[in-house]
Amino acid sequence: MTILDWPQAERPREKLLARGSAALSDAELLALFLGTGRRGQTAVDLGRELLSTQGNLRALLDLEPRALAALPGLGDAKACRLAAATELGRRYLAQEIERPDALNDPAACARFLRASLGAYPHEVFACLFLDSQHRMIAFEELFRGSIDSASVFPREVVRRCLAHNAAAAIFAHNHPSGVAEPSLADREITAELKRALGLIEVRVLDHFIVGGNAIVSLAQRGLI
Repeated sequence: MTILDWPQAERPREKLLARGSAALSDAELLALFLGTGRRGQTAVDLGRELLSTQGNLRALLDLEPRALAALPGLGDAKACRLAAATELGRRYLAQEIERPDALNDPAACARFLRASLGAYPHEVFACLFLDSQHRMIAFEELFRGSIDSASVFPREVVRRCLAHNAAAAIFAHNHPSGVAEPSLADREITAELKRALGLIEVRVLDHFIVGGNAIVSLAQRGLI
């Protein structure tokens, strides 16, 4: 049986058109990008198998394109469609925080940072550079490290702030362990960066820590 043999209301495409994308399961959404399954499997069946073998949707879509292509039932074309869909999502979130008022919405900032940093298997320290109206100038990943640490150099952060003529900054880094709680080292480097940037009159507005699907704001904790 193929998807065309299913009742029309149960087919992913028709279901999306009638009820919206939120009505579809992860496997059904994957099926729309996969297009076809393989011998003996519909695209929805293949989607379910991929989710089962990888553990969840995020684990699947965090794979590099070559790793995706090597999975049973995929190949280059389907892997490229999935990778492109993931990148479209990231760019959508990036544009969400480019609105003039976006950084007044912590949830929008958190969604972008979680999508940008949450998948890395090693620590990455990044910075949002802002103008005097707190509009985003640029987002840069500044330092990369091991699975549990990344060396952060205040001099380089100062240099990048000056290069962007930034008036304010928001820091972010990920915890590959999935635990978003700030460590003593996180609090200490935040204080050190705040002192260094204060010398060039750049305000530190926040430092977000991303751990899997969780994110913690040091400003909301009163630690900035």
